[in-house]
Amino acid sequence: MHGIIIALPTRIHIEPFFLGLFLSLPSRAIDKPELMLAKVFQPSVKVTDYWVSEKLDGVRARWNGHQLISRGGILLIVPSWFVIDFPNTSLDGELWIARGKYQKTVSIIRKQKAHSGWQQVKFMVFDLPEHLGIFSDRVAAMRDLNIQIQSTYLGFISQYQLGSNKELMLQLNAITDQGGEGLMLHHKLGLYHRGRSNDLLKLKLFTDAEATALDYRAGKGKFTGKMGAIKVKSDTGKVFYIGSGFSHKERENPPAIGSTISFRHQGLTDSGIPRFAVFIRVRNEP
Repeated sequence: MHGIIIALPTRIHIEPFFLGLFLSLPSRAIDKPELMLAKVFQPSVKVTDYWVSEKLDGVRARWNGHQLISRGGILLIVPSWFVIDFPNTSLDGELWIARGKYQKTVSIIRKQKAHSGWQQVKFMVFDLPEHLGIFSDRVAAMRDLNIQIQSTYLGFISQYQLGSNKELMLQLNAITDQGGEGLMLHHKLGLYHRGRSNDLLKLKLFTDAEATALDYRAGKGKFTGKMGAIKVKSDTGKVFYIGSGFSHKERENPPAIGSTISFRHQGLTDSGIPRFAVFIRVRNEP
């Protein structure tokens, strides 16, 4: 639900009552799954030591053999027909529709009841959390599962190997040109474990980060009566404004104060402020 917006001379305010509704979660919370997280790829990495796959712009989730649980520890309410053919083994993956459909995916999974919208979604698997083998062994196991399991709503992300950093960058550019988010690299010998390490890396053309919405700056000219920029605080404590990347609809209904937003930038200034920050979306997934 969108908040009510009141135009003021210097900023836009969203009533706290409606803000609470906007940020409410769709289903009951349980323990957060212990997920393997990625570090940022560095040029010194030996690409031949890794499996490569596309980084899907979806919603991270864990299938525990019986239930789908979001990264934030929310038990997702899904139709029985969506998971009826899922295996009883643990799967790590992304709930995904297509490139550029992140917000659509979020709107579907946040509803508090099973509904037909899930027909558009697929759970794309990229790892097996309870498998004790190295990632190369897990790739083989996933390929076997892909053959054994006949589910319309379950898929396995393609894993492949490249021979050089040049090939990697060519692949990154090709994926990005097609609307993809980037690439993921899994170390061939890596075991599945909680937290970040060099066993899992992410690679994008631009740097993405998150920040908390603090306030608004009123728009001028063609944006009069709408939001001109949003004041945010980054994870590192830096406060700055983001004024680009917003659609007209988003300027009329800007991200709620207190919400987490994703933005893209091109490095940092000497004072640590992101350069050329561009709004991507609100991180409102469960």
